[in-house]
Amino acid sequence: MSQSNITKLHEGLVNKDFSCRELTEKYLKAIEKDNGELNAYVTVTPETAMETAEKVDEKISKGEDIALLEGIPMTLKDNISTDGIRTTCCSKILEDYTPIYDATVWKILKARNSVLLGKTNMDEFAMGSSCETSYFGGAKNPHNTGHVAGGSSGGVASAVGGNLAVFGLGSDTGGSIRQPASFCGIVGLKPTYGAVSRFGLIAYASSLDQIGPITTNVEDTAIVFDAISEYDKMDSTSKGSSVPVCGSLKNDIKGMKIGIAKEYLEGIREDVRKCIDEAISVYQSLGAEIVYFDIPSIKYALPVYYIIACAEASSNLGRYDGIRYGYKAENYRDVNDMIKKTRSTGFGDEVKRRILLGTYVLSSGYYDAYYKKAQSLRGTIVKAFREAFTKCDVMLAPTVPMTAFENGHAVSDPVETYQTDICTVPVNICGLPAVSVPCGFDEKGLPVGMQLIGNSFDEAKILNAAWQYEKTAGKFRAAGFGVSL
Repeated sequence: MSQSNITKLHEGLVNKDFSCRELTEKYLKAIEKDNGELNAYVTVTPETAMETAEKVDEKISKGEDIALLEGIPMTLKDNISTDGIRTTCCSKILEDYTPIYDATVWKILKARNSVLLGKTNMDEFAMGSSCETSYFGGAKNPHNTGHVAGGSSGGVASAVGGNLAVFGLGSDTGGSIRQPASFCGIVGLKPTYGAVSRFGLIAYASSLDQIGPITTNVEDTAIVFDAISEYDKMDSTSKGSSVPVCGSLKNDIKGMKIGIAKEYLEGIREDVRKCIDEAISVYQSLGAEIVYFDIPSIKYALPVYYIIACAEASSNLGRYDGIRYGYKAENYRDVNDMIKKTRSTGFGDEVKRRILLGTYVLSSGYYDAYYKKAQSLRGTIVKAFREAFTKCDVMLAPTVPMTAFENGHAVSDPVETYQTDICTVPVNICGLPAVSVPCGFDEKGLPVGMQLIGNSFDEAKILNAAWQYEKTAGKFRAAGFGVSL
């Protein structure tokens, strides 16, 4: 039986069980009621949403067919450009920025008449693991609002996990889709680098960034990925996805080799390890073969990631100078003073920290010692994963070594927060696809996630394995907010 909320709502619209207007109003009222507590949305777009709903209802009334995502209420992370709708990256420096073009992913969904409810909260310029570096304050975890939603796509995860949207699109540079999906007990897919266009995504680290879906179940993730994974000539790294993944769900996984790198299990919390072990048992009951091996180079992944990401951020964020667009300091002596004051007051502490680190590793005398060495080690890690996939079909690992931490913890200990990315960053370094799927709860009732990692463009394989687990283990408890489906 399908668990897809998208399919269920699509059938309800087609059968006229409810109108798209009624469905949209239901979600907008839920946002009005619960967003004050969750802080998932930074911009709500009722006019845009209702205008689309009217179009869908008109098509249905005329007896015209509607696409699967047509009329489905959704949200976008606030670093995905939307023509005429404020896009801030949750930074003071872009607080009043309104793009004049659409990101390709939104252009695709807009053409399908998906209903945009608004733009969701995030760590400033996607730099953070808790959503707390946001200029607008962090999004809260719908399972326990005393804990973070995760980052950087925390607002999307909070909105989808809190039933304030059916699905959303986030971006993943070092785990920013998978980590908040794990913290909020939902599904998040980081596609293969190049499978989904990055045109219109405001860049953090261009060789690592990737847009992907966040949903409540695997089938919905597959539906959204199939829609957005088109080749795009506007993105020079775009390849698209040639094979629809929805048709590959429900395939038998008996005999599938699921690899587990022992390094992924080191240093994870005991309650997380218990949930991972239980998930492994589920796969064994389905006839999968579990293969253990070592990938020693994983220990280099975190420093490699932060050197490369900060270096690329230093370059990408150089454009925010107060001259071309965005926030501009008011009192200054000359152009240099204006740029310095604009960037000093416009960027938050975490963004400035990463720009400084990136500028340092790219500077004369340090380039060879840090950046060049990191790029070399990146190649080593890529080769190690390529070798690992000669031993297995997919890899299984924890998404995060722990469950969602309490509000304020990430700000008080940023270095420890960086270490929560240890399980997710290797995938971005290698450009591989990975999906986070809920696999249990800790003793506080906070969700635990596992990730399934595939070889390049193996989205169909990892989503099928995720779907088989979800079908066998069952959907995990939903958070008590928003619209009940």
